[in-house]
Amino acid sequence: MRRRAGTLVPFEVSILEAAIELRGHGIPEVYGFQLAKAIRQAHGARRLTAYGTLYKALDRLAQARYLTSRWEDPQQAAADGRPRRRFYQVTLTGESAWAEALERPETTSRRRSAAAVRT
Repeated sequence: MRRRAGTLVPFEVSILEAAIELRGHGIPEVYGFQLAKAIRQAHGARRLTAYGTLYKALDRLAQARYLTSRWEDPQQAAADGRPRRRFYQVTLTGESAWAEALERPETTSRRRSAAAVRT
């Protein structure tokens, strides 16, 4: 999907939405798999085609300063016996971009269509 400069594609809107929703549930920082689960629960598998898609989108959002990221302490990951996680947090700029995307008619109509499919 080609995008206009400064706009978010629907999958990026879903990422920001999931991160904002998780923050509302007391999880201020999220990692990729956690986001993937939240998106899958909210939208079904339609939005998440592959984890590579997710991580590329997370990188784009971080480069646009819609997200900040940090790597987990390697000692914590080793203690848990798993790879390190990269944690993401939505910025104020990201919240504004998400809110603007929701105001666009094409985003609103897609969200209504997705809701109709789920019910």
